[in-house]
Amino acid sequence: MNDATSSQPSEPLAPSETPERDAANRATEQRSSFGSVVFSLRRWWLRDVIGTVDQAEVIEKRREDCAMSERYMFMTAMSAGIAVLGLLLSSPAVVIGAMLLSPLMGPIMGLGFALAIGDYQWLKQSARSLGWGTLMAIGLTAVLVYLSPIQTITPEIASRTQPNLFDLFVALFSALAGAYAMIRGREGTIVGVAIATALMPPLATVGFGLATWNWTVFSGALLLYVTNLITIALTAWGMARLYGFKTSLSSRNTLFQNVAVAAVFIGLAVPLAFSLQQIAWQTNAQRIVRAEIEESFQGRGRLSEIEIEFAAAPIAVNATMLTPVLRNDAESEIERALSSRLGQDIELTLTQFQVGTSASAAEQAQLTAARANEEAAAVERAEMLARRLALVAGVTESDVTVDRTRRRATVRAQELEDATLTTYRILEQRIAATEPEWTIELVPPVAPLPSAIAFEDSGPTIEGARALSTIAWAATRIDLPVVLVGDAEQGSMAAEILARSGVDVTVQTAPGTLRAQWGKVGSE
Repeated sequence: MNDATSSQPSEPLAPSETPERDAANRATEQRSSFGSVVFSLRRWWLRDVIGTVDQAEVIEKRREDCAMSERYMFMTAMSAGIAVLGLLLSSPAVVIGAMLLSPLMGPIMGLGFALAIGDYQWLKQSARSLGWGTLMAIGLTAVLVYLSPIQTITPEIASRTQPNLFDLFVALFSALAGAYAMIRGREGTIVGVAIATALMPPLATVGFGLATWNWTVFSGALLLYVTNLITIALTAWGMARLYGFKTSLSSRNTLFQNVAVAAVFIGLAVPLAFSLQQIAWQTNAQRIVRAEIEESFQGRGRLSEIEIEFAAAPIAVNATMLTPVLRNDAESEIERALSSRLGQDIELTLTQFQVGTSASAAEQAQLTAARANEEAAAVERAEMLARRLALVAGVTESDVTVDRTRRRATVRAQELEDATLTTYRILEQRIAATEPEWTIELVPPVAPLPSAIAFEDSGPTIEGARALSTIAWAATRIDLPVVLVGDAEQGSMAAEILARSGVDVTVQTAPGTLRAQWGKVGSE
């Protein structure tokens, strides 16, 4: 019994050692388990992902997209033309059409793939195609804007003149999707990428800035384009390396390549970060301005409208306040407070409307102010329309008749050198396209009518129909009768077509092709 009792104190040592051994065993098992997971993932990636990519086929397709072919140049020109028209008309649908047609994605992605495999011959080919396409797009859009009577900065143009850090991320995620689609052979999704990255509209905006000598528009749009370009190329390079595309460069050159790519990416992000910081400051400043104005009236008024021009020096603030009590010193007091809080000079223009103390009175005053603003906007739009019509017609603004009630604008154009009736009609159509709610009438001078109206057996040809359409337009604008000279049967058919448009027509039978000329007022 004593022997059994004396042996018991040694047994508690085992439990104190067991947890330490168990912990060590568990740590070893966890490391082994983590290592096996990493090994399994690596094996899966190399065998089931990279192993299924036909790199030779992918590279061959990418090379074809980078070639500076006739199709590439033609599609670039068409995309540029559509893009600049969409920007001038401020039509998102037209701009999207230009994005879909733009072939610039091919050489930009080619830059990334060529850099990944170290093929500098391919790199030069991609850069050459991209350079010529870019220069042609800028040059073509600049010429179109220079020749266009419409050179106003539209919202579509303004939205592409202030790039920020978010533009970098949009291009990054779009490039990831595009590179994946190209590597995995699913190029159908590239359409969405072209829309998201919007390569051609920024280029068209660069051309607009060049044609109008607007450095702000030119530089901002160029930065946006370069942002998308470099981000897409670098992302394509990263995806190609991730999917195992090999390079023939030495380890030292590869390290230099990686450092250069990282430096370019960081260098691009720095100015965009400053831009984002400026936007954040402006957003905070708007909140401070609104709060300061409302607090100065101790919550008894309602801020109806506020506009801030950060580009002005000093910063211009225009606000409208609906309040039951007018404060003569409010403008100077708020101006000093804002200058102190924002740390910049502020020029405040505060308009106060006295209203009743009830909520309904404030709402009624706000509606009245809104109507006044709408009226002012309508007047400004009518004045701008008059300026544009005067410009295309070659007259002064006082010669343009604008009826805002009926939304009708009329101008009698001066005779322009080498301008035909078709030219004046096209000018009218361009103005009318930008003002769909208005009736635009540009009265041309009495110029010669089309000298030939072509017919076939069933009626006028396409050219003949166009000629008749121009004759009908000119006759209704100038309000003069028309005489058709030529074959009697063709003349009768043409006269019937013109009569439907309200044109006073007479037919004179004569040999030769049917032609039109002006008649005399009151002639039989």
